[in-house]
Amino acid sequence: MPEPKLAAAALVLAVLWTAEAWAPFFPHFVRGGLRSRLRHDARNLALGMANGVLLAVLFGGIFALVSSWAETGNFGLLRAVEWPAPLELAATLVAFDLWMYAWHRANHRVPFLWRFHRMHHSDTELDATTAFRFHTGEILLSGCLRLPVLPLLGMELWQLAIYEAVLLPVIILHHSNVRLPRILDHGLLALLVTPAMHRVHHSRVQAETDSNYGSILPWWDFLFRTFRLRRDARTIRPGLHGYDAPEWQGLRGMLLTPFRRRPSIERRAGLIPPARTPTRVG
Repeated sequence: MPEPKLAAAALVLAVLWTAEAWAPFFPHFVRGGLRSRLRHDARNLALGMANGVLLAVLFGGIFALVSSWAETGNFGLLRAVEWPAPLELAATLVAFDLWMYAWHRANHRVPFLWRFHRMHHSDTELDATTAFRFHTGEILLSGCLRLPVLPLLGMELWQLAIYEAVLLPVIILHHSNVRLPRILDHGLLALLVTPAMHRVHHSRVQAETDSNYGSILPWWDFLFRTFRLRRDARTIRPGLHGYDAPEWQGLRGMLLTPFRRRPSIERRAGLIPPARTPTRVG
């Protein structure tokens, strides 16, 4: 299923990338121009493609072995019940989406994980390609944790492929800098994480950054009371304090982000919000 999944993601990316030019929500690229936008998007996409290849090379075969072992031994929570095939697939996808919510929330709560995840949040020009901007360290950690999660759930490899085939277009959509009609965005919110919801997550205000963790389904944020919306969403400033400089937006700076120790002088200068200091700075 890799080819259809990538084709669907590429189509969604192309449509939204074009729509962002015609109806942008934030004026990032209106100010910077086409060259700035292409430079920004090329960095994000290059990182995303490199991570995808690395994940496939390092974990593809291991995932297959683990999944086969669990299936042979009839191991996993979801295999404890005899489900009709469509219901089993739906339950598996929903259960894995709950894991994705928990993993995302842990990336904000655990200081070591935040060191890697903050690179994703340091993007000052939020758009569809931000969906691919994840540190390689975070991708590797996520892959390692999936090794026990997949057999524990009883999730088969083809089910994971279907989940990711849905996930990629959805995360491209909710990172996109496209101005959707409010009625459409709010209508989709019943089933999907939408741009209006996820923009709040990319705010520089910590209380807003630490909300809206859903990947596909918004239900977990409703259930665990981490859901937030902003009426004045146009005033949101994506990015992280202290990471606006060009040196942190280039590929080298992005990859070095987890290893940066921000000195006290930055704190005194107000570049690091005091509320974020105890859990975000190493």
